[in-house]
Amino acid sequence: MLAGELLAGLAQDLRYGFRTLRKNPGFTAVAMLALALGIGANTAIFSVVNGVLLRPLAYPDAGRLLMIYETTAEFRQYSVAYPNYLDWRRETHSFTDMGAVRSGDFNFTGAGQPEQVSGEYVSASLFPVLGVTPFLGAVFCLRKTARARPAR
Repeated sequence: MLAGELLAGLAQDLRYGFRTLRKNPGFTAVAMLALALGIGANTAIFSVVNGVLLRPLAYPDAGRLLMIYETTAEFRQYSVAYPNYLDWRRETHSFTDMGAVRSGDFNFTGAGQPEQVSGEYVSASLFPVLGVTPFLGAVFCLRKTARARPAR
């Protein structure tokens, strides 16, 4: 009998609410606008959070990707020096492979005024590490260079 009483009370409350809204059209319009804005804002925020934080990265085996930084007493994190990256890549046995990336600003010239654009310096191994191919053009040529041996 408890469920029947709850449903009867809910029906009575809904009828009272609709009667009140029908008597005050100005209040009804403001309440509907507030609900629409609240629902729209929540949907937009969830879409951003879902796209940025909740969905996995669009790379194969994204859970196995790591980003490594160097730290000092003055800086919490900064990019790894390229010679250090080369040493780490050569000496490590813990990772399948390594790629390096560093932000930079570039001057874009051509027809019209030059423009400064932001971009990335990347190592040749970054694309294979991420498991992606460029949309246009080709991946860097990975070539092993033979080291000259000292004369005996």
